[in-house]
Amino acid sequence: MKNKKVILGMSGGVDSSVAALLLQKQGYEVVGVFMKAGAGRKFGWESSINWNEDERILKKICRKLGVKLIVKDVEEGYEKKIIQPMFSDYARGLTPNPDTLCNTLGKFVLFWKIASEIGADWIATGHYARIKRTKNGIELLRGKDKTKDQSYFLCGLTQKDLSHSLFPIGDYTKEEVRKIARRAGFPNWDKHGSRGVCYLGKIDMKRLLRRRIPEKRGVVLNSSGEIVGTHPGQMFFTIGERVKDKDGFEIARGKFGWAGKKLYIAEKLAGNKIVVAEEGDSLLRKRFVFVKKMHWINDEVKNKLKARVRHLGELYSGKLKKERRRWIFIFDKGVFGLAEGQYIVLYSGEKLVGGGEIRLR
Repeated sequence: MKNKKVILGMSGGVDSSVAALLLQKQGYEVVGVFMKAGAGRKFGWESSINWNEDERILKKICRKLGVKLIVKDVEEGYEKKIIQPMFSDYARGLTPNPDTLCNTLGKFVLFWKIASEIGADWIATGHYARIKRTKNGIELLRGKDKTKDQSYFLCGLTQKDLSHSLFPIGDYTKEEVRKIARRAGFPNWDKHGSRGVCYLGKIDMKRLLRRRIPEKRGVVLNSSGEIVGTHPGQMFFTIGERVKDKDGFEIARGKFGWAGKKLYIAEKLAGNKIVVAEEGDSLLRKRFVFVKKMHWINDEVKNKLKARVRHLGELYSGKLKKERRRWIFIFDKGVFGLAEGQYIVLYSGEKLVGGGEIRLR
């Protein structure tokens, strides 16, 4: 391995800091890249991330390790590539997954650009995932720590991406990573991990959506097709979400025997209609989904696979079929809360083989 210069995506968190340390121990020359979005508040979307504090911590870590740090303002690119498409999808009634797009359209694209500019042959991130190089190609595996596994968000990567990528902490648990950071004297060894939406953190998504998408009241139906009330717009809700009056629903609960009972969104229909169902209703569980924009990491397709429909969600057994040029995944049992726009990611054992967007019809 002649060229051991690596671009490492870094934040103020413990995972990427330990990734830098591990790479150095393996003999790599590490160049850190901090993708800063939201600090300028140029586009009005809120973020729970303290960008300036993260940058301060990161610079301290890099000085300690002797790592060169490149800071990139990606606010405009994030708005164009991730935020605008996200709002567009929500407006069409979908429930998009910006974290996956953040990797395939944002982070890895920029990392490759910087790598080519400075002559680095490798890029790395602090994702909890693993890579296995075989004679048949590169395999993307789930992280050792199954409670932190982040392979789901990497389902859009290609063989080219993976052939030059490194995930240094994939063979470690979060507890082990924190111990390494503590021994190294990193100030962020016990820093809480980031949660929520990529680059936005933990935010009130409904409030964010209402800033750009106007309210449009529509009717609420029960499973029999009867009108039972109204809602402020199906774009503000997702399938499987619990119906709450405070969110703008007006439903005649007493008239339909729902007083004191939990209701959930079962379907979103054309014409801005929402179908609700009582907890336990079979309408809330689907036995199959169509898979749009199917992307394969490996050519091998096994009939029996397991599917994950949300990050760290349950791995559901089922079969993948192709009928009339459409991929269909059939679950062994009904699955709750399947929303169009979200990703279904397919695994064969530890290996992530591919994934795509969920469609229900």
